[in-house]
Amino acid sequence: MECKFGHIEVFVKDPLVSKDFYVDVLGFELETIQQDKFVWLKSGHYVILLRPGNSPEPAANYQTARTGFVMYTNDLDKTGAELLSRGLMFKGTDGSDRCLTFTDPDGNWFQLVNPDEH
Repeated sequence: MECKFGHIEVFVKDPLVSKDFYVDVLGFELETIQQDKFVWLKSGHYVILLRPGNSPEPAANYQTARTGFVMYTNDLDKTGAELLSRGLMFKGTDGSDRCLTFTDPDGNWFQLVNPDEH
């Protein structure tokens, strides 16, 4: 038996609103919008589904989050500056100055790193 990820589901208050953040700020590719409420995105080989949901109160920081999404870049400084220019607000680090953290509009935590620097 083989198990593997099919896609990742991210629960957000309003997928159509969150889509703008994921596409315009993070640069994900819009695949399709299903039934006017399910937003299918792609980032590299990964498929992400933004679906309606009520998440618990967001964690205060990355270290206390229940789940974190880690995004890789080969140039942390350049990518960080590009994301800032698109309106992203970094919210600190995971303890290393080379691991930048931020949230989506619904409080889901992300980390931006260059894996070659670890």
